[in-house]
Amino acid sequence: MATALQFETYAPQNPDMDTLRETYDTLISQLEQAESAAKQLEIISQWNTHSAKFQSWSSMANLKFRQDTTDADALKARELSDELSPQVQEQEVRIKRAILSSPWRPELEDALGSHAFTIWEMDLTSYDPRIEEQEIELNKLSARYTELRSEAKIEFDGKKYNISQMGAFFTSADRDVRHRANKARWEWVASISEELDSIFDRMVALRHEEAQLLGFESYVELGYQRMHRLDYDRHDVETFREEVRRVVVPIAQKLVQAQRERLGIQDIKAWDLGVHDLNGNPTPDGDHDWMVERATEMFDDMGHQLGEFFRLMKDQNFMDLKARDNKAGGGFCTGFPEIEMPFVFANFNDTKHDVEVFTHEIGHAFQYWLSQRHELLDYRWPTHESAEIHSMSLEFLTWPYMEKFFGEDAERFRTVHLSEGLMFLPYGVAVDHFQHMIYDNPTATPAQRKEMWREVEQMYMPWVDWGDLDYPAQGGRWQLQIHIYAMPFYYIDYTLAQACAMQFWLRAEEDRDEAMEAYADLCDLGGSAPFLALVESANLASPFEPGCLEGVAERVRAQLF
Repeated sequence: MATALQFETYAPQNPDMDTLRETYDTLISQLEQAESAAKQLEIISQWNTHSAKFQSWSSMANLKFRQDTTDADALKARELSDELSPQVQEQEVRIKRAILSSPWRPELEDALGSHAFTIWEMDLTSYDPRIEEQEIELNKLSARYTELRSEAKIEFDGKKYNISQMGAFFTSADRDVRHRANKARWEWVASISEELDSIFDRMVALRHEEAQLLGFESYVELGYQRMHRLDYDRHDVETFREEVRRVVVPIAQKLVQAQRERLGIQDIKAWDLGVHDLNGNPTPDGDHDWMVERATEMFDDMGHQLGEFFRLMKDQNFMDLKARDNKAGGGFCTGFPEIEMPFVFANFNDTKHDVEVFTHEIGHAFQYWLSQRHELLDYRWPTHESAEIHSMSLEFLTWPYMEKFFGEDAERFRTVHLSEGLMFLPYGVAVDHFQHMIYDNPTATPAQRKEMWREVEQMYMPWVDWGDLDYPAQGGRWQLQIHIYAMPFYYIDYTLAQACAMQFWLRAEEDRDEAMEAYADLCDLGGSAPFLALVESANLASPFEPGCLEGVAERVRAQLF
């Protein structure tokens, strides 16, 4: 496991591309000259060590940039990462090709597991040096999108706030505050809309160009390859989206109606949807430091190594949770395989979301920490829909401890969290449907894409009424969803995982020890199997299985109504 290293003292070595190429050339030559499977396994181990160093440096470069997007040194390092990543990917493809063509491949698969070989085969079809320039430009465009968001200075009630800091106003108990805060946010988005449209327009063109160069009909097929979707396809996803529409949307509409009645308003608007009742949403009883201490107590009590793990994260400063100026928004978990440690990034803004995003990202980090027992780097992170099971499930598995954070409001938090968890499913599949429409129609104009969003929004979320918020009413809501810009097709993953996470919630209600053991075992498996195999290993029903959503939705309905 991880060494006792403080984050502040960890400085991954800066890479040199010429040296990296020489290293890969040597490894590939050794693989080709190896006289046994055992010797090739030794070389594969050396490859993992070298890859871990570059991945750690790249993770640090991108993390430092997000911690302060105005820092000149961080910007320079991130730009270098943007330039080098496609070149390193080319070298990775070369070595994977050599491994896949090994005369001892059956022995290698026995030793390493066949799943890695399937992943590597997909990697060979989804990258080629011919698309290096497109990849570099896409990296730069993605970084510019991040800069735009982090540069936000939204004027509200005489002060200026970034996107994360505005969050508290969006869930205010005062309806007028919510309305004006939302209006300020969307007016800011409208002010940069031309650049947002330009960035995304170019991204779509580049991705379609890559797909064509690699022999795919559209980026949809290439996107699925890059997501390593091995045991389900576009048809399965379409079926799941339709199940959400059939099973969940009617319940969601009833939840919105009940919310309207609790708020005592005639017409519920978009700026009301994030507030549970007239008291607003529950908020944590303390600040950042207080919450970290409560979390330490919680994870110590939960067992299954969670306490040991969290104390490492806290004591070695592998978390950055406070919102501040020039810090990129959102939350994520990244990893440093060289030192076998994850890092959690968030933006606390004194809302209940602080607890949700915190437990979510800690779920990712815990899985990554446990999965360091896997030598292959490809097994330390699972595919995204599998990874989101770990994060979204921990949100539910920490429920018994919410009194530590919310006191007498804990039960109200659980109610809101469950309600929003179900309400998220229609939004999540809408994002996925929208992305398919985008890449099926790569020459669409920015205006046509906004029409596409209005279509899916009406299809899956017919209760959304934007009132006088012109920009989202015209179809611009999706432009604040970072995944759509930076990580195409990464979103259905959250909905598939939520269907599994809610099953863990139900199991914990019946037998908490069994649910926690199954959860820890699933985290331990990391990415050593594809999505549906991991789901089966945890004795979870596949989200694609008929009736899966109906069973979960019925229990949610019984809990909330």
